[in-house]
Amino acid sequence: MDKTVTIYTTPTCHFCQMSKEFFKENNVAYTEYNVAQDMEKRQEMIDKSGQMGVPVIFIGDEMIVGFDKGRFVSALGLGGEAPQA
Repeated sequence: MDKTVTIYTTPTCHFCQMSKEFFKENNVAYTEYNVAQDMEKRQEMIDKSGQMGVPVIFIGDEMIVGFDKGRFVSALGLGGEAPQA
């Protein structure tokens, strides 16, 4: 898998925790930015997504807002489906 995963979170966000747990369970490396403390990354998240809520997740070039297991599986090519040519 060659897709970079970036997740913008806050410490109290339940959906952020669920997203990180999903990535850990599936051995997906990710970069996390705590936008409650890092104002520069908070502004970056808003500029990229237009969102103020978290989590905002980028898998490659695909943006996913919130916890969406189906989209994570699809974007990461997980789930045991045969790769598409």
